[in-house]
Amino acid sequence: MNDGLTRKKLGRVALNGAGIIVFLFAVFPVYWMVATAFKPNDQILSTKFIPFPSPPSLDHISRVFTKGVAGHLIWQYLLNSAIVAVSAVVIGAVFALLAATAVARFRFRFRTSFLILLLIVQMVPAEALLISLFTMVKRLGMFDQLIGLVVVNVGLTLPFSVWMLRTFVAAVPREVEEAAWIDGAGRFTTFWRVLFPLVAPGLVATSIFSFITTWNEFVYALTLISDQGTYTMPVALQFFVGQRSTDWGGIMAASTLMTIPVLIFFLLVQRRMVSGLVAGAVKG
Repeated sequence: MNDGLTRKKLGRVALNGAGIIVFLFAVFPVYWMVATAFKPNDQILSTKFIPFPSPPSLDHISRVFTKGVAGHLIWQYLLNSAIVAVSAVVIGAVFALLAATAVARFRFRFRTSFLILLLIVQMVPAEALLISLFTMVKRLGMFDQLIGLVVVNVGLTLPFSVWMLRTFVAAVPREVEEAAWIDGAGRFTTFWRVLFPLVAPGLVATSIFSFITTWNEFVYALTLISDQGTYTMPVALQFFVGQRSTDWGGIMAASTLMTIPVLIFFLLVQRRMVSGLVAGAVKG
C-alpha cells in the first residue's frame, strides 16, 4: 500500500517537474525579450550573463515611440496589423462556422473528400502557395492594400478553422435543434439562438488561433505590400536589422509592444477558450 502511494507521489512530482521545465523553456524567450528591451546597450552587447537590467533603461522604448520605424510611427504598423488580424478573424469566423455546420449536420456527396482536402491543404507549406497567391492578388487589384492581406490570411486559416469548428458543432446533440423546430423556430432562428451560443466557446478558441497566426504572419505581408506605410509590425521589425549592425534594443522594444495586443486579446477571451477546448473534447 505504501509502495503504491510512494509511486503515485513520485509520479506526480515527475509530472510537475516536467511541467515546470516545459513552462520555463516556453517563458524564458519572452522574459529575455522584455528584459533586453529595458537594458542599456552595453549590457545587451556584454558577453556576461545579465538576467536583469541594472539599472533599467527606457531609452529603446522611448526611441521606438518617438522616432518610429522607417519614417513612420510605431502606432501606424500596430494599426495595420490590428486591421488585418481583426478583419481576418471576423470574416474567417463567419465562413468557418457556416462551413463547419454544413459539414457536421448535412450528408452530401464528396463530404469525406472535402474533409480530407482540408487536411491536405494544411500540410502544404505556405511558401509553396506564395507565387500563385501573389498572382491572384495582383490580378484582383489588391496588391499593396491591406484587403489583399486579409483575403490571403482568411484563406490560410480557414481550413484549420473549419476542421476544428466541425468538432464543436458535432458535439451539440441534434435533439436540441429538433426541440427548437418542434417549438416553431425556423432554421435561421435555431442556428442563431440555439446552435450559435453552444458553439461560441469553440468559435473563440478558433479565433485565437486565427488572430495569432495572422498577427505574426511575415512572408505574405512582405511580398504583397511594398508601401512602407502599409507594412504590418512583423515586416516593420526588419528595419532594425542593418547591413553592418543590428539594433537589438529596438527590436526587443518593438517586439514587446507587439506582444501586448495579443496578451490583452488572450486575457479577454481566456475563459471562453478553456471552456471551448473542453467542450470540443467531449462529444455528447
